[in-house]
Formats: sequence, structure tokens, C-alpha cells
Amino acid sequence: MDLWFSEKHTKDVKLSIRVEKQLYSKESDYQQIDVFETTEFGRVLSLDGNIMLTERDEFIYNEMIAHVPMAVHPNIRKVLIIGAGDGGVVKELTRYETIEQIDLVEMDPLVVEACRQYLPNNASRLDDERVHIYFGNALKFIRKCENDYDLIIVDSNDPYGPSEILFTREFYGNCYKALKEDGIMVNQQGSPFYEEDAHAMQRSHKRIFNTFPISRVYQAHIPTYAAGYWLFGFASKKYHPIDDLDAKAWNALRMRTRYYTTRLHVGAFYLPAFLEQMLEEVE
Repeated sequence: MDLWFSEKHTKDVKLSIRVEKQLYSKESDYQQIDVFETTEFGRVLSLDGNIMLTERDEFIYNEMIAHVPMAVHPNIRKVLIIGAGDGGVVKELTRYETIEQIDLVEMDPLVVEACRQYLPNNASRLDDERVHIYFGNALKFIRKCENDYDLIIVDSNDPYGPSEILFTREFYGNCYKALKEDGIMVNQQGSPFYEEDAHAMQRSHKRIFNTFPISRVYQAHIPTYAAGYWLFGFASKKYHPIDDLDAKAWNALRMRTRYYTTRLHVGAFYLPAFLEQMLEEVE
């Protein structure tokens, strides 16, 4: 039998991947969780029919959301990660010996369970002694935080359903409050290519731009995400993502990466004209 997994990007566009077999399927209190084995992309994690990661290209997303702020802020000791129950962001951050504590707030325990079992490479560092996992509502968690973190990484689903609260003005305001006086927040901003996604990106950027004194957008090319073109937000109380990049210090770590470099870091913030215009419209 010829089996395919299809993710709907718009009412007229789908991404389809041939599936060898389904490894996991369970409906949690929050969402439908599936893990597939595929020939081209290895194992694929899907939530409510949307691809969250594949073994083939997860390194692009995780390296770009983790290493960009780490190469800018000179003294990150305490990190909060919201979402990212697969463990990919944790895996990248635990490579830094200078990080002392990583708090991970994940809404759905079954996501962690599924990834520990079927995506062990991603989940390999969730048991690091510096990592503390909290299951529950991220907005409720962060409301209690003040001047606690050097870095907040928001690795949420798209701004629909349970994840919608992670794209609100209140949430970004609470992130600002939870950061120390020189803290950085990085979040996934979706794709600017399809109309619905583009509007969601603009709403999110406007709220962040109105909350943080420094707010920039950067890009990466991820084959299995919408249009293969993905954005991240860099918001900071003090540090500029390019002017304060310490390429020499980061390169001295001799950290082996497959996508991120300090040269790419600079280039990722130089955006195409259509995207610059979209951002200017809401700024």
C-alpha cells in the first residue's frame, strides 16, 4: 500500500511525504500526536497534522533558534524554554558549559513521552542535570517570573488553538518582565510567504516591536516548513543581534554545527525587500 502524510499549507497547497510506517499515534488532552517513519526525512513528528520536526532537517531550526542569541549575549547562565518538548533546543543549549540552568515549560507531557521513545537523538539531553521540566500553561508560569532569565526561547506551535496565548501582547510583556536587564527573547515567527501565515507573523512582530527596545527578524530555509522559508524574532533589552555579535568568542568555542555559522548569523538578518516592507507596515 502506498501511504503518504500530507500537511495542508493553504486550501490550495499541501506538502506530502511518503510514509513507510506509523510508529506512534495518540490523542492527548491538547492535540493529536503522530510519529512517522519516512524514507526521505527519517522520523517525522506531527501535531494536529502539522509537521513539528523531521530527523532530516531539525538541525536547521534548532541551531538557528539557539545559537543566534548565544553568540550575542556574553553571559547567559539561566534560560527558559517554552515549548520544545521534543528536546531539540535543549540539546543545542546543553552544549554550552557556561549555562547553569535550563527551565523547560511544555504544555503536553505526551509530546515528551513520544520523543523520548521515538526521537531519542532530539530528546537525548532532557535528562541533563541542568534541565528542569515543568508541564503546564506557559503563560501562568511566566506571570510569576521577574528578572529571572538571561534568555527566553519561545519554541511554540503556530498561533492557533492552545498556542495562541503565546503570541499575545500580555505574553510578550510577561517575557520582558521575566528577563534580566540585558535579557534576550527569541521566538519562532512562522513563514511570511502564504497570506494567512504572513498576517500572523505581522501581528506577532508588531506586539514584540512595541514591547522591546530592540526587535529584529531573521530567516532560515527549512525544507519541511511552510514554503521552505521560516522566520525567527530576536527581541532584546540591550544587545543588537549584529552590532553585539562576538564572532571571535563564539568561534573560539569550536562548536561543530551543520547550519549555523557566525557569517550566516549576519546574513540571516538581511531580509528580502517584500519582507522588509511587511515589517515596516506594522512598525
